[in-house]
Amino acid sequence: MSTRVLTQHVLTGEWLTHALPLRDLAYGPELNGPGALTGTLAPKLAAQNLAAIDPGNTFIYVETDGEIVWGGLIWDARPKADTLRLEAASWSSYLQHRHDLHGKLAGRGPYTYADRCTVIRDVWAYAQSVADGDLGVVVDSTTSTSTVGTPADPYTFNVWETPNLGDRLDDLVSGDATPDYTCTAAWNPAKTAVTKTLRLGWPRLGARRTDISFASGVNLVEDPEIVLAADEYAQVVVASGAGDGSAKRRQTSAVRNGRLRMEHVLDLPDVRANDVLASRAAAERTARQRLGAVEEVVVRDTPAAPIGSWQVGDDIYTRVYNPWTTYTGWCRVTGWTVRPDAPGGPQATVQLKPADLYQYGGS
Repeated sequence: MSTRVLTQHVLTGEWLTHALPLRDLAYGPELNGPGALTGTLAPKLAAQNLAAIDPGNTFIYVETDGEIVWGGLIWDARPKADTLRLEAASWSSYLQHRHDLHGKLAGRGPYTYADRCTVIRDVWAYAQSVADGDLGVVVDSTTSTSTVGTPADPYTFNVWETPNLGDRLDDLVSGDATPDYTCTAAWNPAKTAVTKTLRLGWPRLGARRTDISFASGVNLVEDPEIVLAADEYAQVVVASGAGDGSAKRRQTSAVRNGRLRMEHVLDLPDVRANDVLASRAAAERTARQRLGAVEEVVVRDTPAAPIGSWQVGDDIYTRVYNPWTTYTGWCRVTGWTVRPDAPGGPQATVQLKPADLYQYGGS
């Protein structure tokens, strides 16, 4: 696995370095999030490469065996002991630094029974229409039957609230039966520029994979932790939205299941739409009604599941055997971090969620 790191000026497109000498490199994508990259530079190398790591103004890419496998923006660079540590995140992280300053996404809203995928594209179109705000991100053309807004309660962006665009993207993908997204990067056919994409999935990203698996004694580097904790358990979730006092919007999702009642309040102060609140409450309750899950595995590069063979959203059959427990079941990949220079060869730390929390079908 041959890996190099490249950096590029965000606005001019000038290539700043084609081989940034990062050590302890770790990178990867995320389901419904930007994913992250971290790495370190020795002080001497940091001084030589300061112009190539300007936080908030520099694209950073990872190329493996000639193909771009990750891209994002450098957000943080700081010395720690005898190294300088870099942190970066992919395209959707930029929206956390942008707000609707015109209202209604400059006339694109408000929305009634609107496809959430359409609203996501409008958010990005608005963000990139403002001077010095264009990353060159393309949102794919996926459509869905998941809608937002009603005639009585349109989904809108009020200028006096200066809504954060990143928070709104999270709202649009965080409920039950809502679209998925992930951030991707790839060389264009001529390998002269990088294509930056927000890839949407409906009803979900990924597929159930029968050709690869994660298993103790095969490709798991260490015994993963099986989480059995009631601190985060709840079968009653109240989503609290915008408004004050008696005007504050609330939606509750609750079931009785023969267990001691546990409650959780999900605070979403920027959400005004009742249907979005109800969807978020239901999704949160489903996730919190789970005890005994494999949340993370460390996988080495083997034919059972070569690094790079799975995608965000895929279901992987997972088998864990250790002195404490036996766990077998389908787990959904929600993100991973690759360490190409890990001792003993490349490794990936894969984040998982129980697959039955999600809706299945083609994407």
